[in-house]
Amino acid sequence: MPVEKDGQTTGVAQDGHNLRRRNVPDQNRSNGSITTRSQGVDEKKSRKAQNSVLQILDEWEFLVAPLLFTLVSFFTRMYKIGLSNIVTWDEAHFGKFGSHYLKREFYFDVHPPLGKMLVGLSGYMAGYNGSFEFKSGETYPEELNYTFMRLFNSTFGALCVPLAYYTARELNFRRSTIWLVTLMVLCENSYATISRFILLDSMLLFFTFTTVLCWARFHRLQKQSFSFEWFFWLFLTGISIGCVTSVKWVGLFCTALVGLYTAEDLWNKFGDLDMPATTLASHLVARVAGLIAVPVLVYMFSFWVHFLVLENSGPGDAQMSSLFQANLKGTEVGKDSPLEVAYGSRVTVKNMGYGGGLLHSHVQTYPEGSQQQQVTCYHHKDANNDWFFYPNRNEPLYNPESPLGYPGDKSVIRLIHSQTGRNLHSHAVSAPVTKGDYEVSAYGNTTVGDEKDHWTVEVVSDAASRDRSKLRTLTTAFRLKHTSLGCYLRAGTVNLPQWGFKQIEVTCVKQNNPRDVYTHWNVEAHWNERLPAGDPGSYKSPFFRDFIHLNVAMMTSNNALVPDPDKQDDLASQFWQWPVLHVGLRMCGWDDHIVKYFLLGNPAVYWGSTFSLFAFGALIAWYLVRWQRGYEELKPADIDYIHYSGLYPVAGWFLHYLPFVAMARVTYVHHYYPALYFAILTAGFMLDWATRPLARKNRRIEWAVYGIVYAIVIGLFVLFRAIVFGMEGKHQQWRYLKWFDRWRITD
Repeated sequence: MPVEKDGQTTGVAQDGHNLRRRNVPDQNRSNGSITTRSQGVDEKKSRKAQNSVLQILDEWEFLVAPLLFTLVSFFTRMYKIGLSNIVTWDEAHFGKFGSHYLKREFYFDVHPPLGKMLVGLSGYMAGYNGSFEFKSGETYPEELNYTFMRLFNSTFGALCVPLAYYTARELNFRRSTIWLVTLMVLCENSYATISRFILLDSMLLFFTFTTVLCWARFHRLQKQSFSFEWFFWLFLTGISIGCVTSVKWVGLFCTALVGLYTAEDLWNKFGDLDMPATTLASHLVARVAGLIAVPVLVYMFSFWVHFLVLENSGPGDAQMSSLFQANLKGTEVGKDSPLEVAYGSRVTVKNMGYGGGLLHSHVQTYPEGSQQQQVTCYHHKDANNDWFFYPNRNEPLYNPESPLGYPGDKSVIRLIHSQTGRNLHSHAVSAPVTKGDYEVSAYGNTTVGDEKDHWTVEVVSDAASRDRSKLRTLTTAFRLKHTSLGCYLRAGTVNLPQWGFKQIEVTCVKQNNPRDVYTHWNVEAHWNERLPAGDPGSYKSPFFRDFIHLNVAMMTSNNALVPDPDKQDDLASQFWQWPVLHVGLRMCGWDDHIVKYFLLGNPAVYWGSTFSLFAFGALIAWYLVRWQRGYEELKPADIDYIHYSGLYPVAGWFLHYLPFVAMARVTYVHHYYPALYFAILTAGFMLDWATRPLARKNRRIEWAVYGIVYAIVIGLFVLFRAIVFGMEGKHQQWRYLKWFDRWRITD
């Protein structure tokens, strides 16, 4: 009987040999059991199912991995976040600023308003009414849900982790490197700690991360110019730049990085002779719109909302123009003030320069020069800001019973200090700080003095009238020219030393520059019982003028934040200490009953990222030498990768770090945190580049190397977790964390 080709009888080998198979152990089975056909099919199905699951996870890794990282990030930023119930570190400042938004009181600060408005929003969402003063170290009242406000802030810090993940993807790092960069941000102790409090730093970091991500994504779309997605990421980059700058001016360094990239990109396009001029012009217009106009509009919009919300008079009024203050609800500026100034009127005189203060004097004298009574500009309400308008000494003495006289344009007057009775005076003596100007002092009294007490009024403009024969409260801008010396009364942006209480120096400038707004003055408050009340507040101050005025005032105050040689600041640190993790920062008191937090980075993240900066420099030097010697081992794709994924993070680090090297203001460890992110990206690039040969030869060894680095980063975070989540009890129990004397975790 013939055998069919496709048929197989029981016991016949499947390889075609008609040999009966014996019951011998299968070489692939360790227990010697017989592998039946059905079992083999089941195993194949099982392996196929496992491979299917792994394949699905691999395909969806770009969602699964960041989701897991983000969940852990929320835990590290929020775990035990309400443990400390006292006002911690700079919560005393930013919590108070949030209170001003809730009470709608105008205040002044050196930072732009976006971050502080978000703090105010968190308070509003927490049901807070703005009544708490946020004094440092004070216990939060039960009715203030400070835990919610901290959770709101920590959300920005937690979201930095997925942003880091997707940025690493856009920089074309391998998966192992993407995970490393994400872990370094996730397990950076200082990031986790500072995100847990009512501060601006988590928001600053968040918008720094979004800016870098948007820039990286926009760069990857260069071959899809003018597509919808290209425009989307271009304008999203601009919005992000506007937001990071609206939180702190440190965001300008991030803006500079994008600007540097844009300049290089346009320069390369300009050199492309195949590109039509119309296309090049379109690229230029698109970038001007997306990366200049949009950020400026976002920045200005934050101030527009700031002015809109803060409609009531508050502690920051004096930083703004008199006309602005007169339009605040509840203000005393201009309230019931007579409109026209007369001789005998008691007034406050406001400098109209950006950030200008009130003309001020006090009994203290200059330690050098004439040693007469000091005259300064001061930003706070004070009786020492009051002056009387008096006629000059060549006219009859002022008589309260005589008919009223009115000073106006070209009038020669005296200003007499109400508290000390001394005349506003100047003479040919150098000013204490600005040596090229004359000193301004207070001298004599109503009867004792000379012609150097005389000042000629020069009206510049008047918002209420074209009539220059009279000075009007709030609306008249005028200059005061010294009648004898020909110089002009000026209050610039220079602060006096400690003997002058850091107040603004007032001088008599020799140059006649009518456009110098620091020589412009106006009457802010006015009292005269013989004159009827007016309504100067009916004149509005233009938004753009207020916007410029406030920004210059912020700049002036920021420049005044210099270290005081007479005081020791234990929290301050120097720029060179940050990259090497030389110091940390105690965020609160160190008593046993206080939950203690210490602002210190992850040693692996700090030292590894700092080392990578030097390693990158060595890498560039190596390839430059090789190139000069005629070696062409780098492909165009490699050069592009080094350029955009390595060089630009290094440039970002320099742009965020070097300004603090030259900066005269007082600095702290948290000023390094934006720069640290760029150092982390550099570390990712360097390890990615160094392990490329392993990735090509043996992926298991590559992952083993990365696994060791992962373990070190995670392990050190866990080791130092107490400084993040709060140290309870005696600080001596954490002595093992004090690796160096400068780490003041214990005394």
